Amino acid sequence: MAETPRHSVSVTGVVFNGEGRVLAIKREDDGRWVPPGGVLELHEDPRDGVVREVFEETGVKVKPGRLIGIYKNMPLGVVSLAIECTAESGEPHPSDEAVVAGWISIEEARERMPEARLVRVLDALRDDGPFIRCHDGTNLV
Repeated sequence: MAETPRHSVSVTGVVFNGEGRVLAIKREDDGRWVPPGGVLELHEDPRDGVVREVFEETGVKVKPGRLIGIYKNMPLGVVSLAIECTAESGEPHPSDEAVVAGWISIEEARERMPEARLVRVLDALRDDGPFIRCHDGTNLV
């Protein structure tokens, strides 16, 4: 019997600095600008996972808050839980996964991020969520 395909679950941390800027990384693997995040460990609470991923990728320690939404990459079967976070300490710096990490304006996010990632930032600015959105890795579908 063929094995049933499985979804992968990841977390995305949307972190604002209180001055209208959002934490973003330029990924090492594909050069895209995105909010930090990554694959959730099998037995990991999503809140713990987002704290771990944001810290690993940026050096910023965060406190998780509300669920912004659920975002599914349809071709890859990756489901990402976007969680709004509050920065507690640390300054953004590059890591193994991020060639650049820093605070960027919403306008810079609009210019740099693919729609599928930008929408998580824009959804965090709204109060009518959480949202459920599907994308192809770059654009909403």
